[in-house]
Amino acid sequence: MKQTTPEPYRDIDFSQAKRGPVVKPDPGKIKISIRLDKSVIDAFRALADQAGGGTYQTLINNALVAYLHQHSVLEAVRQVVREELGSAKAAPRQPKSRRSAAPLSSP
Repeated sequence: MKQTTPEPYRDIDFSQAKRGPVVKPDPGKIKISIRLDKSVIDAFRALADQAGGGTYQTLINNALVAYLHQHSVLEAVRQVVREELGSAKAAPRQPKSRRSAAPLSSP
């Protein structure tokens, strides 16, 4: 087992220190606590390891953003289809005109 030695005493001045987080949060980000299945966390950690860096939390965030984007696009398409179907039902149908077959001329 590797032996570690404690760091020698240093005289550090904390008189100008401020309380609070060392790293300021990114704007637009909120820190929350959420419970996820172990299998979900393991899968995202494995993806982060395969990618060669980054955090699994970023990957989870990206997956949620992609889901929301896909959901909003699908909802927009559904709304357009509803509007088109509604206008097609509201418009009166025009009867199809029958074309009389003209005889083909022979050369």
